[in-house]
Amino acid sequence: MKRYILTGTPGCGKTSILRLLEVAGYRVVEEAATDVNAIRHAQGISEPHMQPFFIDDIVNLQKRRQVQKIDPSSTVQFFDRSPLCTYALSRWLSFPISPVLAAEIDRIAAERIYEKQVFFIENLGFCEPTAARRISFEDSLRFEKVHEDVYREFGYERVSVTAGDVHGRVRQIISYVGSPT
Repeated sequence: MKRYILTGTPGCGKTSILRLLEVAGYRVVEEAATDVNAIRHAQGISEPHMQPFFIDDIVNLQKRRQVQKIDPSSTVQFFDRSPLCTYALSRWLSFPISPVLAAEIDRIAAERIYEKQVFFIENLGFCEPTAARRISFEDSLRFEKVHEDVYREFGYERVSVTAGDVHGRVRQIISYVGSPT
């Protein structure tokens, strides 16, 4: 199983790309942080990213999704972000790296969970705020740099997916990884 990570600035189109990859027959795994945010907002927590449990909640959900059983005929899987993105988020928020996050980083390295090539989805020139995404475009570019630094530090290679039409972006990725089975 080849597991590829999609990452990039908030609002760069990762989810739209993921949906089209899924329609094309690839197995996909949703972003955990968005779901953790939604759950905490529903519980009345207006700024969950400032809570001490936030990072560990993301890591735990990422791990549950990564280890779930999948169709054995699948040879390629795409992840909307990874624990390395959570590491970048922890760094961005100036949080210490929690023991849960450190253990997950160690596990994914030891088990070679993800391919070393990471698809960096280039920004679209803007960042639309949402309930979960409360970041300016300028900050999103700085946040992207933190991601690039973290992935490089852990030995991953950036594969750029240029800005443009979502179908063209998906074709770039598919031409790199091949068919879903």
